[in-house]
Amino acid sequence: MRLFYKESGDLENPLIVFLHGGGVSGWMWEKQLECFHDYHCLVPDLPGHGLSSKMEFSITSSAEEILSLILAKAQGKRVILVGFSLGAQIAIKILSLNPDLVDYAIINSALVRPVPLATKIINPTIRLTYRLTKNRAFSKIQAKQLYIGDQMFETYYKETTDMERNTLIKILEENMSFRIPKDFSRSKAKILITVGNHEKQIMKKSVSDLLDKNMNCKGLIIPSVGHGVSLALPDLFNKMVDAWIHDRELPSSLIPVTR
Repeated sequence: MRLFYKESGDLENPLIVFLHGGGVSGWMWEKQLECFHDYHCLVPDLPGHGLSSKMEFSITSSAEEILSLILAKAQGKRVILVGFSLGAQIAIKILSLNPDLVDYAIINSALVRPVPLATKIINPTIRLTYRLTKNRAFSKIQAKQLYIGDQMFETYYKETTDMERNTLIKILEENMSFRIPKDFSRSKAKILITVGNHEKQIMKKSVSDLLDKNMNCKGLIIPSVGHGVSLALPDLFNKMVDAWIHDRELPSSLIPVTR
């Protein structure tokens, strides 16, 4: 099976690639596609997710697959890479694999500090709790934490119940053991690293780690939001992305992270 992706917008304009988080798929970027309709937009469903669900997942293979797609579609155009959570980790890997390709990147809520013992506890924990993914009430709770509204819930719930147990285990293991690749420091992209103010401390520390590894990065804390700003505050997120890729002043409500 090949990677599924949606392509929209003006194919003559700069390319924006949106990489979704774990447990959702390309539909999470609906508000961004509406805002950036005059760009050439690519929205893949990551391996193991959505309409790419039959593909085996790893961060490295996903990055390589999407990098090949970008190279095929960019054709010398300006390239903008936007990633959330698991998609942000894959974006970091892409920036590391090809340091010269991407012009602007927005890395939102990327975990880059491995969680101790995660790879040992995820497998047995998921095997015990996997049946909860089929529970509608449990999925409602999870959706609320990710700011997934009622209009998107049915799609989220179906994809959650369709995800195979071993795929979920692999995704979580990769997510919670991810480290900053050594070649990330070589990326020439202008990189915006963001995190929600209500996210866990390890996520905020991850922003500082990324800032330390590449001098082209700027870090921002987004007030009054947790994990999922593009869904929770799409207008603010879109204004932030638009300002970043046009080298304009960022929204004043955002809090800079010092190095």
